[in-house]
Amino acid sequence: MTAATMQRNRPSGFRISKRVLPYVLSLPALLVCIGILIPFFTSVVYSFQRYRLSQPWARQFNWGDNYISFFTDPKFWNTLEISLLYAGITVLLELLLGLGIAMLLQKRSTLNNFISIMLLMPLMTAPALAALMWKLMTNPGFGVLSYLASLIGLQDFRWASSPSTALFTVVLVDIWVYTPFIMILLLAGLRSLPTQPFEAAALDGVPRSFVFFRITLPMLTPYILTATLFRLLDSIQQFDIIYAMTQGGPGDTLTVFQVEAYLNFFQSTNVGRSAALMIILWAITYFLSNIFIKNWLRLRERARGQA
Repeated sequence: MTAATMQRNRPSGFRISKRVLPYVLSLPALLVCIGILIPFFTSVVYSFQRYRLSQPWARQFNWGDNYISFFTDPKFWNTLEISLLYAGITVLLELLLGLGIAMLLQKRSTLNNFISIMLLMPLMTAPALAALMWKLMTNPGFGVLSYLASLIGLQDFRWASSPSTALFTVVLVDIWVYTPFIMILLLAGLRSLPTQPFEAAALDGVPRSFVFFRITLPMLTPYILTATLFRLLDSIQQFDIIYAMTQGGPGDTLTVFQVEAYLNFFQSTNVGRSAALMIILWAITYFLSNIFIKNWLRLRERARGQA
């Protein structure tokens, strides 16, 4: 076949230059980035303004007064403390439970695969819907959990309606919804670990505790950091479970950042203060994510050096 014949048989149509192709492929990501940056910078501008929806004519720049006022506001420090406490408790408990369940389901079998799939069911439930389900189950009049609590002597347990037990209740809901997320990540990590170190340890009669702390845990650390980072960033921004269960109460017991910003915007119509709270929350999440990513990169470099 001659070159002329091959040229005639070559399919004709729309072609993109190789120089232009990378820009075309990156265009959707660029559009998404622009869609994220526009509201972000809008919030930054609002955070430097004295802006209330009820008084739009009085809108003006206050150049940082919203941020400065937080340092002397006990309500802000309460919000910061509750947000960090909630995130720390939920992530720690979910990590321990997820790791324990993943260890139990590590061996590949039909039963373990079925159980792991069934355990993902809470993760498929919308958090707000899960919170409403738990709100019904903890109802003092007809809730099944209130009835079970009464059987073990906890009469008239207040659950989310009491300041002393509200945090406990929303943490339970968060654990029920999000533990499967950590479990499935760690289970994937456990099943991807090389088998040679474990086989050698079994032949040498190494105790299981030594194998877990000296072999399994160090090799699983990158997966643990990844799961912790995702859950920490999500927990510190929690809104739907807390608002659906308690609306941030009783009182200010559970006024985390998202709930406080929501109440400032829709109840107090204070757009500037609400935006400033969201920018502070973004700064906290950015700082935490940087710490985790640097540790993850350091562990990866160490693993490459040992290899």
